[in-house]
Amino acid sequence: MSQQNLLLIDGFNLLSRGHFATSYGRPDDKLKNSNGVYTNALRVFFQKLFNLIDQHGITHLAVAWDVKRNETTRSREYDFYKSQREDLPAPLIEQYETLTQMLETMNIKQLTVPSYEADDVIGTLATRWSAEGAGNCFIYSNDRDLFQLLDERVSQIINRKKEELVYSHQDFQNEFGISSSQWVDVKALLGDKSDNIPGCPGIGEKSALPLIREYGSIDAVFEQIEQLDKKYNRYKKKLAAGRDTTYISRDLSKIICDIAELENFLFDSLELEIDKESILQELNRMEVRVRLSI
Repeated sequence: MSQQNLLLIDGFNLLSRGHFATSYGRPDDKLKNSNGVYTNALRVFFQKLFNLIDQHGITHLAVAWDVKRNETTRSREYDFYKSQREDLPAPLIEQYETLTQMLETMNIKQLTVPSYEADDVIGTLATRWSAEGAGNCFIYSNDRDLFQLLDERVSQIINRKKEELVYSHQDFQNEFGISSSQWVDVKALLGDKSDNIPGCPGIGEKSALPLIREYGSIDAVFEQIEQLDKKYNRYKKKLAAGRDTTYISRDLSKIICDIAELENFLFDSLELEIDKESILQELNRMEVRVRLSI
């Protein structure tokens, strides 16, 4: 059997980046097709999609979508989670609706699981694919939270210094000096303003990573708080005061990798069956001009 490669795309991550990158400072009419439908982000999405399939020899593919913010397991347990975020702009919502219809017409698999975020869908599928030894898995997203999923078979395609690179588990270890499974503990201490995750107030980049690198986990840090190396003396009171929010932050930051609804999911359903003619027909119908590299 030839090499099988799975591509998992965080749909909103790519679509929203495409929208904001191409809409700033441009008049509305330049973002629409001749029928008045927004297509600026669609062009970015599809060009990237086809390039990724071609460049990485993708045989299996899924686009994962989030559910509404207030419907997630995290928001139900912690109502402050992502509560500060503003509503998505109307052109982006419109293009999401257009895109999901276009992908369905093109027979490109999309996945949404009630109560779960796209990260959890990606985490569950990537973990299963890796465990079953099916081949390589590539995650397309610039979200650093997903670093916790990296392993020998799972890599993340990210943009860095205006270049796109395949970021492997080895790359992660070389950069941070910890294993990917420890990343969630670093995130627990740091928090995340964009998701309204509090972290441990007063603990920043200069202390979070060194603490986990030296002690292995937040459990070990709190168990040994009085015996921490003297270089952490200035952080002891902050750690003690922020213990509860640190554990809450770990709950919120940890990607769920065992969604029950995907336990018996068949990867065969993600196998790519490219029909260039129908894809071109759909792209032309919506006046989405891209270079079809597949």
